[in-house]
Amino acid sequence: MTTRLRRIAGNSIIHVAFAFCAMGGWAMFANRDYPPGRFLLAGLVQGALSACLTLFLKTAVEQLSRRMNGTQALWAPPLIACLASSAVLATIHALSGTPEIMKTIALPLAVSTSYAAIYNYSLYRKGERA
Repeated sequence: MTTRLRRIAGNSIIHVAFAFCAMGGWAMFANRDYPPGRFLLAGLVQGALSACLTLFLKTAVEQLSRRMNGTQALWAPPLIACLASSAVLATIHALSGTPEIMKTIALPLAVSTSYAAIYNYSLYRKGERA
C-alpha cells in the first residue's frame, strides 16, 4: 500500500464521510417507494447516525473489551455494541418518521456488528498473547 493510500485509509474523516454516504444512500434506496421528502430524510438521518457510530464504535469495543475477562471478552463487546446500535437506530428512525425502519437499519447494523466482532476478536487475540 502506498503512503498516500495508507494515509487516506487511516483518516477518520474519510471513514466518517464514507459511512455517511454509503449508509445514507442505502437508507434512501430502502425507502425509495415513498415521496422524496421521506426517503431523503431517511438517508440524512441514517447517514448522520452511521457517521456517529463509525466514530464511537471502535472506542466502545475497546473499552468494553478491557473491562471483561475470559470468553466473555470475546462475545460480550460486539453483542453490547449491536444491541446499543439497534436501539439507537430504531429509536431515532421511528422518531424521524422513516417508513421502512427494518429495511433501513438492516445493512448498517450488519456492517457495524461485523466490524465490532472482527475488531473485538483482534483485541481478544492480542490479549491472549500478552
